[in-house]
Amino acid sequence: MDGTAKLAHLGADHSRPAKVAVSSLVPADSPRSSGENPDHVRMLADVLPGLPPILVHRPTMKVIDGMHRLRAAKLRRQEEIAVEFFDGDQAEAFVLAVKMNVAHGLPLPLADRKTAAQRIIESHPEWSDRRIASTTGLAAKTVADIRRHLSASDGPHGGVRIGRDGRLRPVDSSEGRRAAGRLIRENPSLSLRRVARAAGISPETARDVRYRVNRGEELLPTPLDKRRRVDKCTQRKDSKRGLAVQTASMDLSGYLATLRRLREDPSVRLTATGRTLIQLLQVHSVNEEIWTRIADNIPGHCRQQVARAARYCAQLWQAFADRVDREVAASLSDDGT
Repeated sequence: MDGTAKLAHLGADHSRPAKVAVSSLVPADSPRSSGENPDHVRMLADVLPGLPPILVHRPTMKVIDGMHRLRAAKLRRQEEIAVEFFDGDQAEAFVLAVKMNVAHGLPLPLADRKTAAQRIIESHPEWSDRRIASTTGLAAKTVADIRRHLSASDGPHGGVRIGRDGRLRPVDSSEGRRAAGRLIRENPSLSLRRVARAAGISPETARDVRYRVNRGEELLPTPLDKRRRVDKCTQRKDSKRGLAVQTASMDLSGYLATLRRLREDPSVRLTATGRTLIQLLQVHSVNEEIWTRIADNIPGHCRQQVARAARYCAQLWQAFADRVDREVAASLSDDGT
């Protein structure tokens, strides 16, 4: 369970959802700058009785997650709606709102996720870039860039940050590396875990220090070391990307199975963009025999134009696939603190 999940677990009232008057609820302190999507609200109004309770900040009665459901309830002229309560402070409530908006429902635009990251950096400067990235759905490197832009790299915790696992780690591990080096030289049989605990660094950093001590190298990474590490990470990503390309080929049965899973996924079928995606993919769910029949029956004078149009569509799908791949790569980025 990551830090934000723990936040929700500790602050949320997990008892039976309460029925609350719609008129008593306050609009959300939402990370979504564009507000609610009217089409999404109307769609939810049709299926509202089957939707989960909304999440509300009990001290302020502000909606944390579920503004579209609340608008749908108002559209249906409901007087009450099912609610679960969260009792943390308002900064924690905003973090939870971001986490839930990223995880499900109508996708949170990139600009809004970046704005949310900026706000979380300001309210939780002691959080690591990776922890904030996991909350906002950004790459850790993007969060680090936002932090640098804010000139807020020195938080109130004296050069340490809290990671996704809740542990404190130094922003600058230089002194910790030196301390680990002294410990390893004095007692070579000391375990990496004990070295890491004593020096205030991670076991992996302690492992690197021991490797450097044994080889007589500098304890602190040089620019060349960092370049090599980047190259190694790039090679690993290229290898994974190559594997993804090799395994990306799909026959019609696999395609139809994927389409079926998308139709059954609430986070896809209950959003306007998700339904559009399903409709577009549905167009291609025909077998080779039908494609052949279509090609054979195109009038001769239209074939060249149809071929160009088909290639244009193929280019659009390729660009779309590349963009989705980039989003996946960004979310898996190992960069940042």
